[in-house]
Amino acid sequence: MMDNDEERQRLASEYVLGTLERAERADVEQRLPLDAALRDAVAAWEQRLLPLTALAPPEQPSSQLWPRISASLFTPTTVQQAGGWRAWWNSLAFWRILAGGGLAATAALAVLVTVQLQAPAGPGYLVVLVAPQDKSPGWIVQAGSRGGKGRDLNLIPLGPTTVPRQKALQFWTKGKDWGAPVSLGLVQPGQSLKLTLDKLPPLQPDQLFEITLEPDTGSPTGRPTGPILYIGRAVKVM
Repeated sequence: MMDNDEERQRLASEYVLGTLERAERADVEQRLPLDAALRDAVAAWEQRLLPLTALAPPEQPSSQLWPRISASLFTPTTVQQAGGWRAWWNSLAFWRILAGGGLAATAALAVLVTVQLQAPAGPGYLVVLVAPQDKSPGWIVQAGSRGGKGRDLNLIPLGPTTVPRQKALQFWTKGKDWGAPVSLGLVQPGQSLKLTLDKLPPLQPDQLFEITLEPDTGSPTGRPTGPILYIGRAVKVM
């Protein structure tokens, strides 16, 4: 029997994901009939993770993507930011993105490893913004509360975006019952953006986020007028 709940949760989550070493997996399978707490943990992780496989269809990564991720995993930056990585490893945010499958998942994994994201104090949301045409990921949105002190949103680029002259990227969001998208401002290509969402309704699962191409001063109508470059929906992560 295990008294350490953190170790129990680790074993249960990796057992469900199928990432345990053979000997450790066999040990878990021997313990399951005798350890009710471990069985409950496994059942809870199955409920959390298995439905998430339907979030996105599987995609075949490009031949260039895996070498780039591999090179990123073992940089000094990764080591220095290990604290931030561990926080996300133990967060459902990481597993929701990973379970989504495909190219968006692998790109999100690379960012979560190499960028120090802070786990929100309250309920949080994560979004992978992908290009509508080929589903290639372009940005990650991380949003959450500050422990009763408001709500923050971080928009993080996965790579550069080419913007024509006299054009700009504009960031939008729309909840399920909203009449129209709300502008979150202009975005600089390849640059992170941090915003507060205190004047907007609370975030909700499946909330729409998108980036459109607009005139260089922004949409003249207050609504999206240009083509959608990146789009995604929020997944609740804690």
